[in-house]
Amino acid sequence: MGRRAAESTRVITPRPTLRQRLTEIWRFRELLAGLVRKELKVKYKNSALGFIWSMLNPALYLVVFYVVFQLILKNGIPFFAIYLLSGLLVWNLFSTGLSAATGAIVGNAAIVKKVSFPREILVLASVGAALVHFVLQGLVLLLALAAFRYVPSPTFLLLIPLALVALLVVSSALSIFLAAVNVYARDTQHFLELVLLAWFWMTPIVYPYRMVADRLGAKAVLYRMNPITPIVLTFQRAIYNRLEPLTRIGGKVQPIHILPVGKTPWWYASQLMVIIAVGSVLFVLMLALFGRIEGNFAEEL
Repeated sequence: MGRRAAESTRVITPRPTLRQRLTEIWRFRELLAGLVRKELKVKYKNSALGFIWSMLNPALYLVVFYVVFQLILKNGIPFFAIYLLSGLLVWNLFSTGLSAATGAIVGNAAIVKKVSFPREILVLASVGAALVHFVLQGLVLLLALAAFRYVPSPTFLLLIPLALVALLVVSSALSIFLAAVNVYARDTQHFLELVLLAWFWMTPIVYPYRMVADRLGAKAVLYRMNPITPIVLTFQRAIYNRLEPLTRIGGKVQPIHILPVGKTPWWYASQLMVIIAVGSVLFVLMLALFGRIEGNFAEEL
């Protein structure tokens, strides 16, 4: 009798394994899609312009930076609007997703304390909403390309999906970590704003990559250890597609060094694959960390 009872007893582990967590995320994919729609609806609730606001953000950046750097400071980069937008779209997806995801658990405290589901879904939904905004903002870039009759590189455009995957993997990994930490240390969200401000200027979006890389020489590889830099460079190489455009400086036509010269598509692809590999490992580790500390979320919230 005792043996039969022991055999029929099922032990339920309070902490799912990593494989179970990944399986649960996939099983709740419809909930993830629903939360992404909710994020978008809540953000633009009662708004007359709705999703147009997502397109106005890069458009305003475009006008401000164009006036400051092209007309006033005269940085000499031809078609600066295209150069700026090709990198700014990447940054907007990264920073918007990371900022929203960091407060995702705290902002949905009522759901976390009452409903049983993978909490990571809330974090990934914020990244998913940022991806939708990325697509909408991409329309601004398409309009700019059409307005300037600008032709991107057909060859390097094939790397854009790979670069986007790398960006999403890194964003998701950092978002899961920061969302969990923010439950216990609410200053995380405010500290992140300062970090993102510094991170933006550490990434070659407004200024040319080679302005820094040429000065660093062999140490430029350290500059590219910023995971967003190779992703931005890929977008710039595919869309801006100018390595050394001629410009007029001090009355003379001189080359302005912008992007890496002599680099093949494989060079860009190899960097992106390294980011995806490292980001995937980081994502798994952050998922495991999230699982270890989420048990006290209800108490902290």
